[in-house]
Amino acid sequence: MPITRRILSCVTAGALWAGGLGVAAVTAGVATAPSAAALDNGLALTPPMGFNDWNSFGCNVSEQLIKDTADHFVSSGLKDAGYTYVNIDDCWMTHTRDAEGRLVPDPVKFPDGIKGTADYVHSKGLKLGIYEDAGTATCAGYPGSLGHEATDARSFADWGVDYLKYDNCNNKSDGTLADFVNRYTAMGDALKATGRPIVYSICEWGQLQPWKWAGDIGNLWRTTGDISDNWGSLKSITDANLPLSAYAKAGAWNDPDMLEVGNGGMTDTEYRTHFSLWAMMNAPLLIGTDLRKATPATMDILLNKDVIALDQDALGKQASVVASTDSGTKVVVKQLANGDRAVALYNESDQPQHIATTAAAAGLPASATGYTVRDLWQHRDYQSSGTLAATVPAHGTVLLRVSPDVHALRNPALVDAGVGGTSVHIQPGKGADVTAYVTDLGTLPALSVSVKLDGPDGWSVRPEGTTTTAALTAGHTLSTSWHVDVPAGTPTGTYALSGTATYQGAGATGTVSVPLNGQVTVAVPPPAGTSYLSDLPWESATNGWGPVERDSSNGETGSGDGRPISLGGTVYAKGLGVHAPSDVAFYTAGSCTSLTATVGIDDEKKNSKGSVEFLVLADGKQVADSGVVTSTTGGHPLTADVTGAQEVHLVVTDGGDGNDSDHADWADAKITCS
Repeated sequence: MPITRRILSCVTAGALWAGGLGVAAVTAGVATAPSAAALDNGLALTPPMGFNDWNSFGCNVSEQLIKDTADHFVSSGLKDAGYTYVNIDDCWMTHTRDAEGRLVPDPVKFPDGIKGTADYVHSKGLKLGIYEDAGTATCAGYPGSLGHEATDARSFADWGVDYLKYDNCNNKSDGTLADFVNRYTAMGDALKATGRPIVYSICEWGQLQPWKWAGDIGNLWRTTGDISDNWGSLKSITDANLPLSAYAKAGAWNDPDMLEVGNGGMTDTEYRTHFSLWAMMNAPLLIGTDLRKATPATMDILLNKDVIALDQDALGKQASVVASTDSGTKVVVKQLANGDRAVALYNESDQPQHIATTAAAAGLPASATGYTVRDLWQHRDYQSSGTLAATVPAHGTVLLRVSPDVHALRNPALVDAGVGGTSVHIQPGKGADVTAYVTDLGTLPALSVSVKLDGPDGWSVRPEGTTTTAALTAGHTLSTSWHVDVPAGTPTGTYALSGTATYQGAGATGTVSVPLNGQVTVAVPPPAGTSYLSDLPWESATNGWGPVERDSSNGETGSGDGRPISLGGTVYAKGLGVHAPSDVAFYTAGSCTSLTATVGIDDEKKNSKGSVEFLVLADGKQVADSGVVTSTTGGHPLTADVTGAQEVHLVVTDGGDGNDSDHADWADAKITCS
């Protein structure tokens, strides 16, 4: 795998659980592992904020990059917003230690050494972080700290380092919890012995449930494998980290990995979700993009002080999921130090979804006379009688801060505005109807309400009913049908419908404008007969690494970098090559009956740590399941009854052990339609 993947490149979940090691073995390890004194270094009382070079630069780190980043922290306002640590990741050193056994900074990359770089960063009122590994070598093959903990910790302290990320490659581990605790405790004790305050970040990828033991050793611990700059990775990591709220506290944080905001692999909607959920989960906010090239949209996300305030809240309580649905929506709530609640309406699905909850369900008094609701991305205050609701774009998050407030009525009413009928499919040259609506969620009416809806250039979007009302009273809805015509020749794909709902608040001055978001899918149903899925256009596709490939395996990076599909020694000319977690959706228009494929992990990963599970969903209902398959078991036949389904999703999960080496093939995948 490419070095930029780096996670689990040596010891993986599969290796750790091999040989009969399982939950019982880990539990037994807890009793036998040496106990570390509870960490009390007074550091990271709120989650660390800063920068790490790896996600954007990999091994292309240099003193100049670190200095430029420190300068940008100051000039851009990032320092004032709370970003403090400028962290160096792997590849900063030479490949050999010096005669005294000390690590040597690469003199070409760091001509002033780490000490000189740290002095520069400190001169800006910032702090410097560095990287090492709890093994014989780092993930990129540079000297590791195993057996050199005291020497290396002393070097870090002498150089003025303020933060250590400690990785887990080449660790020679026997896979027991005792070994993991011993290795990470050794460096923790060595850092403590230096007398220098150094934040300690444990990076064992969530292998042996570090949330249960690492809080006695370090300030934060990775709960998952490495993040990558795509929606599949973000969704998978979020799903893994959200349930761990009970283990986070001041000075000890769950770490779902660094930020990808600005690196170009996701939309701004997805990056806002990324930043929102990281703040809700009390995650470290470590920027992973080249700030020297950051766009205004990227900086708007990174500098959102309303959202940062959630991450840095003094109570230090990680958000929890209070409601979820099978359609991919979640209501996530975070208790704040002043008694407020932060509420994230999170839509992980590929369609806009209506999500609703109440202030009472979020833990606020049900008897309040009113609630002030601040939309943290609109930066505007509203008033609600208790209901919190929105139509949330695909992969989007509406983020609210809610507080009981006797003066709430001075704000305009909170409205729920959106476009219904969001699973609409339209064939090129044809049309369909959608519904735009606005509902008053406040106590006082919304006045002079007006709705406007638009589509892409060249489309016709026209109302078929009233689009205005003089007053919309509490709890009532203005609903308007709109007819959407799609020009002939429009390529298949998902297209946004956007618009605005404008109104005035009773007792509030000024006009309020809120966005209307919806989408339709332009699609052509499969032809009659049996077709290879790799010959058909898909509606959407998400993938753990690299793009979904047609008629080749997944190469993890760019389109076309895979190999011929091969399962159990059989080569297939046709099929889809994916990488878990993956979801490929096809429009079937109710005209198809069966789907068949041979599934498995590609032979290019034979005898690797890969394990996956293949699922077929028809209109959201699971109709086929391969069970967990591994890299040693070759191909498995899979058949699904998709009769009458409008949409069929081909889903691959990571088998429950992370997505290392999960090159999954839907070989010879075919669908039969009438």
